[in-house]
Amino acid sequence: METEAGAPARLSDQVRQLQAEAKRLAGEHIEILRANLLQTERIADEIAQGGDAYPPGVRDLARRLHEDSVAKAQLIQGIMARV
Repeated sequence: METEAGAPARLSDQVRQLQAEAKRLAGEHIEILRANLLQTERIADEIAQGGDAYPPGVRDLARRLHEDSVAKAQLIQGIMARV
């Protein structure tokens, strides 16, 4: 990494830049996880409400997965709001 004048950047500046980039990428990754939890919640709810087309054990599991996915997505959102 170089400064605007072409001189090598200080190592500490490079470290800060890399840490900032890692934090930004981690935030994107966490948002993907949250979005996937919400998608899981929607699909699980569809299955839980799907009636006799789905086996009772699968409907029950989907109902619990729906509830858990909603709670986990909200928890992630709350944690990220404090960061």
